[in-house]
Amino acid sequence: MSRILITSALPYINGVKHLGTLAGSMLPADVYARFQRSRGRETLYICATDEHGTPTELAAAEKGQDPATFCAEQHEVQHRLGRAFGLSWDHFGRTSSPQNRRLTQQFAQQLWEAGFIEERVTQQVYSNADRRFLPDRYVIGTCPHCGYEAARGDQCENCTRVLDPADLLHPRSAVSGSTDIEIRGAKHLFLRQSVFAGKLRNWIDGKRGAWPLLVTSIALKWLDEGLQDRGITRDLEWGVPVNAREWGPNPEGQLPDIEGLAGKVFYVWFDAPIGYIGATWEWADARAQEAGQGPAPDAAWERWWRQPEAADVKYVQFMGKDNVPFHTVGFPCTLLGVNERTDAGGNWAVANNAPWKLVDELKGFNWLDYYGGKFSTSQGRGVFMDHALELLPPDYWRWWIMANVPETSDSTFAWEQFREQVNADLADVLGNFINRICKFAESRFEGVVPAGGQPGALDEKLEADVLAKLRELTGFMEEREFRKSATALRQLWVLGNQYLTEAAPWTAIKTDRDRAAVAVRYGLNLAALFSRVSEPFIPFAAEKIAEALGQPFPGIWPALDGEGVLAALEPGQPIRAPEVLFRKIEDAQVAEWRERFGGPDA
Repeated sequence: MSRILITSALPYINGVKHLGTLAGSMLPADVYARFQRSRGRETLYICATDEHGTPTELAAAEKGQDPATFCAEQHEVQHRLGRAFGLSWDHFGRTSSPQNRRLTQQFAQQLWEAGFIEERVTQQVYSNADRRFLPDRYVIGTCPHCGYEAARGDQCENCTRVLDPADLLHPRSAVSGSTDIEIRGAKHLFLRQSVFAGKLRNWIDGKRGAWPLLVTSIALKWLDEGLQDRGITRDLEWGVPVNAREWGPNPEGQLPDIEGLAGKVFYVWFDAPIGYIGATWEWADARAQEAGQGPAPDAAWERWWRQPEAADVKYVQFMGKDNVPFHTVGFPCTLLGVNERTDAGGNWAVANNAPWKLVDELKGFNWLDYYGGKFSTSQGRGVFMDHALELLPPDYWRWWIMANVPETSDSTFAWEQFREQVNADLADVLGNFINRICKFAESRFEGVVPAGGQPGALDEKLEADVLAKLRELTGFMEEREFRKSATALRQLWVLGNQYLTEAAPWTAIKTDRDRAAVAVRYGLNLAALFSRVSEPFIPFAAEKIAEALGQPFPGIWPALDGEGVLAALEPGQPIRAPEVLFRKIEDAQVAEWRERFGGPDA
């Protein structure tokens, strides 16, 4: 594949995100996108704020704002914080955009025409205290499967089973807490997911071994329990309207007026994944606008999503495990329904429209918790992105999260372990190496890459060891094995320190200046290499190293054939020692932060 399309799970608009959100989707996606760009591949990293649903309406009401104003402000906050963390989105869009609104209605129209959407009268929860129908997630009760007492009406967070509000035991309103609720009949649209069960199972079975076991096991669990048809409309004011009259009479992408559906909107889990495509459309329009042109032609964004133009695209998704079912079942059902049709005999055939691309690789993550308990936006427990940046530069957080990313099991954040690992890896290993070699070159070789001398056995061994470790690191990065990648990267940094200790240019220079020159030249080239391969993980520090060595940034990932791996810097190239890259975290700081954010008792 020559092009890489990357999406990370859309952060919900309601509130500043915590470190667990970074760990579960956005940061790994950014590391992978930076890596792919450094390898010279055309890469598009798309994300957006997920803006519809009842939580948005309630949060806006609490602030005395209408939902549109609230979402616009919160989108700007999340965009700014993401950029401050170094997230290199090519575009950070919005699910409330006109592009996504139109796509959602077009997809629904095509699903309706194909017979994959049907009307049903369902029993909905109505809160007499709140005087409104309650969307699924705003009904809370006891899960009938595992007994979890805070299960939502759409899904139990404890056992991940999909639920309907009527399934809950002892239900109550999440808005008011009232148990004065009743069941009333209401008409809604349902996506006939059950029709796609066989095709989904074949598709997911084909991903065994390629996708993480976490992902395929969750997806197959849903299928094994029996794939249920899913309601895709809700009784809300804020969202993509079901019956729209926005583009003239009978516009393309418009459902017919259906009695009983006036004022309803599409369910957030129907329109939000479509937002990946909508945000790509936004990206194309934004580029055209920057170039002084009108709206982008469809081909500018469809080349990433529709066959045959997208045949050379590898589509990679990143998300936490709670989002996996919606991306392995819900969204694929939408795309399969738009892409394909059944004839009178029940046989499948490709629809006339060009098929939309399904995900190729899906990287799912477990949860990052805080001292064994969940980070919580609603309860303010744990470290959030804005507070994290008040305490330390982003690279500290980026490195720790990726070195401990919850790939095979849940990970735990603790201040003590955070301090220990950051001090050891960033300050003692990488920072110490860069400081030692650059300051020595400044003080003893006039601040330039020294010439002279011939490599010896120690230098040749270094080249071989570095190349082997570089190949290992590259393989892990291609396979999105991030904890292994972080370990391999740290081992590369360690090779640099070991080399300096053995070569000891500060000792050699007393009797053999040429030998010292060789060691310093290799050391500075190691620093240049570290800048390039560290950039996906710690881009801010990597840029400082590149600037100190007069190297372009971001750099190109080194070739794996062994040619020039440690020869990026020409003799005579001016260098300067950068400021201290990583200052150590002190015990007093940890004590202060534990007091502020909570420790083991949190």
